[in-house]
Amino acid sequence: MEAPCDPYLLNGRLTIREPGKDSPNDASALALDALAWVLADDQRAQRFLDLTGLSPGGLRAAIAEPSTHRAVLEFLCAHEPDLVAASEALGLRPQALAAARDRIAA
Repeated sequence: MEAPCDPYLLNGRLTIREPGKDSPNDASALALDALAWVLADDQRAQRFLDLTGLSPGGLRAAIAEPSTHRAVLEFLCAHEPDLVAASEALGLRPQALAAARDRIAA
């Protein structure tokens, strides 16, 4: 018997997003998935905090804010190696992250 598919697992990582479900919050969910990827590496996480001016406590306090979601996606879009690596880890094309950034800004 095949194990049931967990809709909250993506490439072996827990996510808040269910693949295939449309939601007005998809761009924000994608940004939070991307944030988890950013924070998984200490150097990358520190670079994110340094460039955004956020502290760990500030990030925790602002995690639900659209401006934070946009900052995550801007961070990735500004550095192509991270954009490509995050896209691969999340099972997406880089354009999907850029499009999510644009949807959050709208």
